[in-house]
Amino acid sequence: MAARIWTEEQRQREAIQRWRPSSKSTGPKTEVGKAVASRNAWTGGHLVKLREAVRQLNQALRLQKEWLDE
Repeated sequence: MAARIWTEEQRQREAIQRWRPSSKSTGPKTEVGKAVASRNAWTGGHLVKLREAVRQLNQALRLQKEWLDE
């Protein structure tokens, strides 16, 4: 049976799996880094408020159109 021929990407992937750099991660150390990391999961509360305002505006416009059509 012939020996396997590894591509450069396969060798690099294998080395990274052995090295496991993510297991040595300690997270942010500076105050700026901690502040940035604390916002990672923030989904944008303002966007939710904006969508609700647009829904209310559209509803008001529909009611106005119905009133004008009568």
